[in-house]
Amino acid sequence: MRKITIILCILLLNSSTIKAQIDTNLLRRISIDTTKNNLNMDASYNRPFLNVGKLPVSLGGYAEVNWQHLGTDGVSEGHQFQMRRLTLFVSSTISKKIKFLSEIEFEEGGKEVAIEFASIDVAFHPLLNVRGGIIVNPIGAFNQNHDGPKWEFTDRPISATQMLPATWSNAGFGVFGKTYKNDWMFGYEIYLSGGFDDSIIDNDQNRTSLAATKENENRFEESASGKPLTTLKLAVRHNTFGEIGISYMGGVYNTFEDDGIALDKKRSVHVFAIDYNTTLPKLNTYIVGEWAWVNVDVPDTYTQQYGEKQYGGFLDIVQPVLKKKMFGWDNAVFNVACRFEYVDWNVGKFNETGDSIGDELWSIMPAISFRPIEGTVFRLNYRHQLQKDILGNDPAKTGGFSFGIATYF
Repeated sequence: MRKITIILCILLLNSSTIKAQIDTNLLRRISIDTTKNNLNMDASYNRPFLNVGKLPVSLGGYAEVNWQHLGTDGVSEGHQFQMRRLTLFVSSTISKKIKFLSEIEFEEGGKEVAIEFASIDVAFHPLLNVRGGIIVNPIGAFNQNHDGPKWEFTDRPISATQMLPATWSNAGFGVFGKTYKNDWMFGYEIYLSGGFDDSIIDNDQNRTSLAATKENENRFEESASGKPLTTLKLAVRHNTFGEIGISYMGGVYNTFEDDGIALDKKRSVHVFAIDYNTTLPKLNTYIVGEWAWVNVDVPDTYTQQYGEKQYGGFLDIVQPVLKKKMFGWDNAVFNVACRFEYVDWNVGKFNETGDSIGDELWSIMPAISFRPIEGTVFRLNYRHQLQKDILGNDPAKTGGFSFGIATYF
């Protein structure tokens, strides 16, 4: 980690020196194209980048800083200030049909450094592109389209971070492509990659957790099961009705043998997700959401607090209320928004009593946001959350405010 930090610092210092020496007329920023309809699969490339003259490398990134004051059942940690993320993008067009793009994320003030995306893309045809490297598994929509400045909320969706592993990426290979005709656009992605491990059911959360596998730093070098994780996604978009995506991710997750000696049977995990986004005409109301189902083969020797089935999702509604020249910005926008969330980490009933197993959560988060430009957002949220324990006792109540700024650079 120290070596990575030193290298990045040197690159940033060198790029600053180069920038100071080059005529500013040679600096060109490639902005987000908000007029062109894209699919969620285009999110990796649909970002603002800075080109310097004829250099083959483009740079970009985004940053998120937040304040929050939350309490659960009257107990609070007080005012908290957080530098959530600093993410750097480096891309290069190696030749006409060969591209490279990487995404390096620093979280919690540099406490965590991760390569979230680093792919070599080779285009043979619009419907046939080969990708290899560290790929972001396209399960649902948020996993690929997760950049902070795109959202009106300081927190990422609970279902995408605690049930599904947000920004879930693995080393692997695959193919993808898209085509369009008139108002319709179609896209697909197919990947084989490294995957989950036994920490799904062997973790400090005392529940089935796909997100726990993100703590395994060795997953980019070796697969616990030795079997590939398969991820498939199909997406269809109509210029009027919006985009709908259906995705699947699954494979063997456990270490079932070691040096040819059988340790357990092969145990699988299967995840299905559906996502949708659209902008209503005239009102310009933006609606986006996703819902996912998780199925895990849990050993019979485990207690019932480790669920075999989970499901949950979120729905965001964003309504622009004022768009005009404000504070010196020509196209500034004020929005009101609301996020609805639900997650059930343990779907089923207790064997002994037949009562429903708890361990579920509801949340509603109203928000207001101000966008001076497309890629920068000021956002103020209020969270009201109810969470039941596994026994279904009266829910713990969490509430409080958060404020944040996120921007591409």
